[in-house]
Amino acid sequence: MGEPQQGEKSFSISKREVWQAYQRVAANKGAPGVDGVALEAFEKDLKNNLYRIWNRMASGSYFPPPVRAVPIPKKDGVRILGVPTIADRIAQTVVARRLEPRMEKIFHDDSYGYRVGRSAVDAVRKCRQRCWRYNWVIDLDVQKFFDSCPHDLIVKAVDANTDQRWIVLYVKRWLVAPMQHADGTLEARDRGTPQGSAVSPCLANLFLHYAFDAWMEREFPAVPFERYVDDAVVHCFSERQALEVCEAIGQRMEQVGLKLHPDKTRIVYCADSNRRGGHDAVTFDFLGYTFGPRKALNQRMGKMFTSFAPAISREKLTTKGQEVRAWRLHLRTGSSLADLAEQINPIVRGWMTYWGHFNKSHMYDLLRRINAYLMRWARKKYRRLRSRRRLQVWWEKLVANEPDMFAHWAWVTGSEFAFAGR
Repeated sequence: MGEPQQGEKSFSISKREVWQAYQRVAANKGAPGVDGVALEAFEKDLKNNLYRIWNRMASGSYFPPPVRAVPIPKKDGVRILGVPTIADRIAQTVVARRLEPRMEKIFHDDSYGYRVGRSAVDAVRKCRQRCWRYNWVIDLDVQKFFDSCPHDLIVKAVDANTDQRWIVLYVKRWLVAPMQHADGTLEARDRGTPQGSAVSPCLANLFLHYAFDAWMEREFPAVPFERYVDDAVVHCFSERQALEVCEAIGQRMEQVGLKLHPDKTRIVYCADSNRRGGHDAVTFDFLGYTFGPRKALNQRMGKMFTSFAPAISREKLTTKGQEVRAWRLHLRTGSSLADLAEQINPIVRGWMTYWGHFNKSHMYDLLRRINAYLMRWARKKYRRLRSRRRLQVWWEKLVANEPDMFAHWAWVTGSEFAFAGR
């Protein structure tokens, strides 16, 4: 798009920045906002749409529209995502990209969320290593973090990390942009930053850097932790230390306008073969993994022992199992196997890529369910395969001849025939 001629523009924002922000938004895709404009429709008049964003941002006249409220069911209720329009996502990304380099210079080494070169898997791996070294864990849960974080402290954190007044100006406007519900009603917002917006992860990370990371480093420099945005685990040598640190963290959260969830924040004992004693809580969830005592093989000694290790969480196994069931593969007899593979492989490969890092065998039953539905598909599509013996021969030949057809066949090719025959 080229660089802008600043002229009478109030703020120095380049057209290239807007273009690069658009590219990030386009790569992430996402649903339309309150205007109903999807990415494909936005791109039909891309040049003019991007020019309007730049022109308004550079002149100080950019005001965000409401964000669309999207309810997401959770096991303990409903989470409300706030989905901005495509144009607003681009504007937010311009600001996020300006803040990110500065944030990288100040962020704590154990902050992993939405950072270049760091991932949730890195946080899980570090957590596993520390669970082997420290006997106790504080499993932190900040109650309704994205709904509760105070605007004044978010703005203060942003202001401390930029000399561009337009960034602070637009952050203030985004924080108070109303939430529009499905019936058209507008909900005013005086706290929080909605999940689903492009700038929220950036603001949440920056706020929690001061509210938690820097505070922990100052008050408890010998106590390690891993934080992925508002999900955090703290490691302690003793139960007494864990109780003391947990109480102090609770007080700190109240100082910054937040609150630890009284039922979900727990102290957990990292039980394994080398540790004596016990505790009521010996498991915790972190980033989709359940940490707990698990049987493992000592390769050097050739003996089984109990390790404290992560595997895909029970909650994720349940939700992914429900997702597999909702595909209704066995009823899609109008599709070929290649069609089914094309549709589900990207999803299943993503599951394997993330949860396959630690104790991947805990995923095998889930993957066998996919095979069971594929067998039911074959029985419905081909009458000759209704015999269990013929089905088994057909299946074994298919897997042998096309081992790469389905992504999960790299790990699991079998199934429970009793399930397939229901």
